[in-house]
Amino acid sequence: MHRRDFLWHYGGGLGGIALAALFGQDSLLADSPAKRADAGLHHKPKAKRVVQLFMAGGASHLDLFDFKPELVKRHGEAADFGEKVETFQNGLGPWLKPLWEFKKYGQSGKHLSQVVAPLGEVVDHLAFVHNMVGKTGVHSQGTLLQTTGFNRPGFPSAGAWVSYGLGTLNENLPAFVVLPDHRGLPSNGTKNWDAAFLPGQHQGSVIFPGSKAPIQDLFPDERAKFITPSSEKATGELLAVLNREHAKDRGDERLDARIRSYELAAKMQLAAPDALDLSKETKETLNLYGLDHGKCSFDKEINAEEETEHFGRKCLMARRLLQRGVRFVQVWSGNDNNFPRRNWDSHEDVKRDHGPLATGMARGAAALIQDLKRLGMLEDTIVLWTTEFGRMPSSQGGKGRDHNPYCFTNWLCGGGVNGGVTVGESDQWGYKPADRNNPTEVYDLHATILHLLGIDHERLTVRHNGIDRRLTDVHGHVVNELIS
Repeated sequence: MHRRDFLWHYGGGLGGIALAALFGQDSLLADSPAKRADAGLHHKPKAKRVVQLFMAGGASHLDLFDFKPELVKRHGEAADFGEKVETFQNGLGPWLKPLWEFKKYGQSGKHLSQVVAPLGEVVDHLAFVHNMVGKTGVHSQGTLLQTTGFNRPGFPSAGAWVSYGLGTLNENLPAFVVLPDHRGLPSNGTKNWDAAFLPGQHQGSVIFPGSKAPIQDLFPDERAKFITPSSEKATGELLAVLNREHAKDRGDERLDARIRSYELAAKMQLAAPDALDLSKETKETLNLYGLDHGKCSFDKEINAEEETEHFGRKCLMARRLLQRGVRFVQVWSGNDNNFPRRNWDSHEDVKRDHGPLATGMARGAAALIQDLKRLGMLEDTIVLWTTEFGRMPSSQGGKGRDHNPYCFTNWLCGGGVNGGVTVGESDQWGYKPADRNNPTEVYDLHATILHLLGIDHERLTVRHNGIDRRLTDVHGHVVNELIS
């Protein structure tokens, strides 16, 4: 018998009860039924769930959301930053004006690019942060920083932290779901939604909407005729018995996570087909998301119709998952560095790449926000739009833009977010924050999102390798201007 078992059994369990009470006072116990009812949080939450829209490759804030008249005025002139500038490649050509016209939308009068015009319908719900800064111009590190709070692997995704802290609202579906780009995974692959040192059941579950097998290995291969529903159920039950017997004297949380994954898979076989079935949506809803085109194939070249189809489908799927109790959904646009470009990394030609991607993103994101509002879900659902860094105001090769980790844009809406505002401006070029001493970092947005979910970001910690780790590392503060 292990020492902890001896103390528990022969001490009448008092030590264990006391320990559980201490945990309950100051920690978030994700697996307790009370937690799934949102009881016992650090403070009253404004939101219950999050959907993160991630533009892989580095979306250009200057061509989408952050209007800079000075770039229009100085277009084609030699770029003079007034200081030494470090670029990722050779991106210090002449100043490059926005590739699309900007105009004002909504009561807030927010300038938006023509290519994201559908977002004008919901712009008064959006809160823009134009002074975001990163730590690196490298895709893999910049992406990890935005998804995990660290620019190196080995740390849990924000979605895993939310799953760990809040648990699930539906025992038949994962708390954290990932909808990748249909062409492949972004930089870092699965590390962007890994649970790392958190229990394994909190990692993101990947779904590919529209594919023949949206969830890999959930159902037996159709050629395996010998596997029947009854035999599969009996196999799962036997495996659970054997695994629990094996785990009983070993205390390895990976075994428990494996058991839970089998149990969840069995439940998902019943719940997932319903969640993924878009045929139950009305024609009006499909039209809203741009899914009423009736096409089965698309042009070889990157095009707006195809991007609208795939991103709109993922946004609608995200709404259906959130509706069914999923806590955190990550929606990706763009895959890793391939040619021709199928991501936001527009070194060569911003208009060619960003045009179709932004059109599809704006249609899908605007539809998601309108749909959530129609269903009464926007008030307690946070929508976060982000990317790993922005693009430079100077040109690269005439038509492209280099990486800009020194300043870029994020926006949020719903779930207690103060809509129709801009918090933090960039300088006249969109190169660095206007106030360089007070930029906004990803830690601040993570702290704010956790706050809206009822969690104090400094108190949601896990001891790992002798350090109390948290999503915001040792940084971050709640951006109160973003909260309504």
